[in-house]
Amino acid sequence: MSSSGGQSQQAGGGGVSADSDQSLKLAVAVALLRNNLVRKGAPGSESDAERWRKKAKERKQELLKLREELRATEEGMQDDLFPQNVACKCYFFSDVGTSDSKHLCDSLDGKVNDVLRRRFLRQVRLKERRKKQAGGSVQQLYISDFSKEDKMEQFKASVDFLAELCEKVVPEDEVRFANWSHQAIEFILDSLKNMQLEENSEAFEGTVTSLVMRLIRRMTTSRQSDEKHSGGDSQLYIQHLIRKLGSNPYVGQRVLLSVSQRICALAENLLFVDPFDTAFSNMHDSMFVMIQLIEFLILDYLFSWPSEQGFENSLFQEWTTSIVHARKGLELLETRNGLYILYLDRVIGQLVKAVTEVPSLQKLNPDVFDKLLS
Repeated sequence: MSSSGGQSQQAGGGGVSADSDQSLKLAVAVALLRNNLVRKGAPGSESDAERWRKKAKERKQELLKLREELRATEEGMQDDLFPQNVACKCYFFSDVGTSDSKHLCDSLDGKVNDVLRRRFLRQVRLKERRKKQAGGSVQQLYISDFSKEDKMEQFKASVDFLAELCEKVVPEDEVRFANWSHQAIEFILDSLKNMQLEENSEAFEGTVTSLVMRLIRRMTTSRQSDEKHSGGDSQLYIQHLIRKLGSNPYVGQRVLLSVSQRICALAENLLFVDPFDTAFSNMHDSMFVMIQLIEFLILDYLFSWPSEQGFENSLFQEWTTSIVHARKGLELLETRNGLYILYLDRVIGQLVKAVTEVPSLQKLNPDVFDKLLS
C-alpha cells in the first residue's frame, strides 16, 4: 500500500512539475515576444519623435522667417511698390503742373496692375459697406447687387470713391491719396474703355458729369487748411487727376466744356471783388489753374481724340464755342489783369493749330473758327 501511495504521490508531483514547467515556458515565451515587440517598436518610436520634432523646428523657422519678411516689408514700404518720398513707381504725379507728357501713358506691369485692381475693388466695397451701414435692408440689397460684379455699380462706386478721396486731401494722407487716386483713375479709364457707352448713355453721362463737376469744384475751391499745410498744392494735384481722366475723350471734352463755362462765371465775379480781398487771391489762382488745365488737355490729347471712341463732334463744337465766350468774358478784365487774356489767347492758338492739322476737326463751324481767329 505504501509503495502504491508513494508512486501515486510521485506521479502527482510529476504532473504539477510538468504544469509549472509549461506555465513557465509560456511566461518566458510571452516575455520574449513582448521584449521583441518593444525592441522592434522602440527604434520606430524614437524615429517618429525625432521626425516630428524636426518638422516642428522647421515650421518654427518658417514662421520666424515670415515674420522677418513681414517686418522688412512694412519698414521698407517706402522703397517698395509705393515709396513714401515718391508717389509710386510709375511716376503718376511726377509731371504735376508741367506740360511734359512723357509719363502720361505709363502703366504698371500687368500682374502688378491686376493685384492693384483687386485691392482697389476691395477698398471700394469696404467703403460702400461702411457708407450703407445704417441703411439696414437697403445696405443688404446694394451689397448683393455689387457682389454680382455689376460693372455699372462698380463704376459709380469708384467715381464716388475718387471724388470723396479728393475732398479729404491732407499732408498726413499724401501717400495714401497718391496710391488710391492712381488706382481709381486706372479703374475708371478701363471701365470707360471696356463698357459700351451706348447701352447706359444716360447713366454714364450723369456719373461722368457729376465727377467732373465735383473735381473742378474741388480744384477751384481753396481751403484754408490746404494753404496752411500744403501751400495750396492740392489744387495742382486735383488738376492732374482731371488731366489724367481727360485722356478719354468722353471725359476730356466734358471737362473742357465745364471749365470754359466756369471761366466765364468767374470772370464776371472778379469784376465785383475787391482786389485786396483774400477771396480775390483765391479766385485769381483758380483762373490760372483752369486756363492751364485747358492748355494741358489740348496739348496732350486733342490731336489723338478724334480717332478714339467717345469723341463727339457736337460736343467739340459746344466746348469750342464756350472757349470763345470765355475769351469775351476775360476781355472785361483786361484793364485789371491782361495776363488772363494773353494766356487764353495762347491756348486758343494751340486749338487753332490742332484744327488746321487734324482733318476730322475741320468740320468745326466756320463761324466759330472765324471767332477763334479774330
